[in-house]
Amino acid sequence: MRRACRTVLNLVFERLTAWLAPILCFTMEEAWGTLHPDGGSNCARVIPHTPDSWKNEAEAQRWAKVLKVLPAVTGALEVERREKRIGSALEAAPVVWIADAEILAAFEGLDGADIFRTSQAELKLGDGPEAAFRLEGQAGVAVEPNLASGRKCARSWKVLPDVGSDPRYPELSLRDADAVAWWDAQRGQAA
Repeated sequence: MRRACRTVLNLVFERLTAWLAPILCFTMEEAWGTLHPDGGSNCARVIPHTPDSWKNEAEAQRWAKVLKVLPAVTGALEVERREKRIGSALEAAPVVWIADAEILAAFEGLDGADIFRTSQAELKLGDGPEAAFRLEGQAGVAVEPNLASGRKCARSWKVLPDVGSDPRYPELSLRDADAVAWWDAQRGQAA
């Protein structure tokens, strides 16, 4: 698994450094040169051909459905920011009502909070309450932009109820405390 992940990351790196070279020329040159010191100039490279077999049409259609919901959530959060009810999206825990069961099913196995870049999120089937935010021209999605409950994690900045649950790391969420504990253990083994 680790080797497969490294292979994918390398293939993505090769494409991104070539793709972003015209915009971030110095940064991409430095990134390319760090990994490939004898590889020549990144700016002289051409974006590598991506095999057609890499395309997953079913996954592309799934993400097209997921991304149909994002503008309504972003719109609702923008209103909350403008009205000074939240400072950032990470202070929010939107309840997202989706009228189309097929679109809601596309979120299966995904964390809505990660997709919406919020601390928490709840997805529900239905039209939602009448007072919920609706984006003009986008039917079937309603958003209740609630505040996230809990405390702010010092590492991820997410507002979560489990922040401080691990006594070793009182400023972190459980997920972040696990990651830092793993990192600390790795550094301890190296010493």
